Amino acid sequence: MSTQAPSLRVDGLVERPTTLGFADFEGFPEADQVRDVSRFHASRRGDAVTLESVLRRVAPAPTANYVTLHAARDDFHVSVPLDAVRAEGLIVYKVGEGPLDVSQGGPIRFLIKDPDLCHTSELDDCANVKYLDRIEFAERKGRDTRPQDEAAHEALHAKEAHSD
Repeated sequence: MSTQAPSLRVDGLVERPTTLGFADFEGFPEADQVRDVSRFHASRRGDAVTLESVLRRVAPAPTANYVTLHAARDDFHVSVPLDAVRAEGLIVYKVGEGPLDVSQGGPIRFLIKDPDLCHTSELDDCANVKYLDRIEFAERKGRDTRPQDEAAHEALHAKEAHSD
C-alpha cells in the first residue's frame, strides 16, 4: 500500500480501508486495467482501473448502498447509489507513463464508462469527478454538491469547458 502523493483514500463501510497511489494502481492486474479511456469519452485521455477492482480490494459492507466521490481541491462531492456505478466506474490515474495531469482533472479522476447514463436517475455528467482524492462508502446518500437545477448545471459545465 502506497501513501505517497498523489493518492486516493478509500474508506467508510469497507472491511479494508486503504490509500492507493500511482504505483498501487499500476500494480493492479491487467484484467483490471482499462487502457485508453477515450473509447468511452472522446475528449478524455488516460488509463484507468475499474471501480469493481477497487471494490474487490476494499470489500464494501453489505450495507454500503452509496458511494461518495470527494474532490477536496474544488470542494466538490457526488454521492450516487453504488449499484448504479459499480460496473460503470473508472478511476483514471495515468497518461503515458506518468500520473494524469491536473489540466486533465488529475492526478486521479472518476469517469463513468457509458455516456448514455448521463442525466438519468442520480447519474449525470457531474458524477465524472475531477481531482478525486477520496471514495467513501456509506449506507445512505452522503454529501453531494452537484447543481440542483438545470441552469446551475449548465453554468457549471460552461465553466468547466473553459478550464478543461
